[in-house]
Amino acid sequence: MWTESNNQLHRSFQFRDFSEAFAFMTRVALEAEKQNHHPLWTNVWNKVDIWLSTHDAGNVVTEKDRALAAAIDALL
Repeated sequence: MWTESNNQLHRSFQFRDFSEAFAFMTRVALEAEKQNHHPLWTNVWNKVDIWLSTHDAGNVVTEKDRALAAAIDALL
């Protein structure tokens, strides 16, 4: 579930292993390119954390972030 805090949407994802986490990140990267909206994220082994905000709008959550979050959820 995405949470909104500090003008960002955030969600943590956990996978079976690094390969699954990396495959997920690849799918997210392709979707982010398609939407021309790119996340801040980290990956450690099987865990991926993603933060979304719109820099052009002053680093706040916008509909662009909500749309990318929904698209990311659909990738699971």
